[in-house]
Amino acid sequence: MRHVAQRPAIEHPKPLTEPVLLILMSLAAQPRHGYALIKDIEALSRHRVRLSTGTLYGALRRLLDEGWIERFEQEDTSRDKQAYRLTSEGRRQLKLELHRFRELSRAGFARLRLGEA
Repeated sequence: MRHVAQRPAIEHPKPLTEPVLLILMSLAAQPRHGYALIKDIEALSRHRVRLSTGTLYGALRRLLDEGWIERFEQEDTSRDKQAYRLTSEGRRQLKLELHRFRELSRAGFARLRLGEA
């Protein structure tokens, strides 16, 4: 009889792309509209990432479809800006991805220490 190891259930099928991760991180702090997201993501990435509007709004559409973010009405509607906020599912997915990064970092640093010995 052959023993087959069971794999743990995968929370999300593949790692999040950097733009999606940065959008979720930005919205974890507070709700934002599109331009504010672009500016905050630029600051979060220390000016390494500047999302185009096409990339941003494509990612926002996918995140809305997944239920990880939601639209909501802002009090300041003078400029008719669409604002977005993180849902509880989006917060959960962000935590899972950050946990994955932490585990990968631990493993990588452990290997570096072994290589320095």
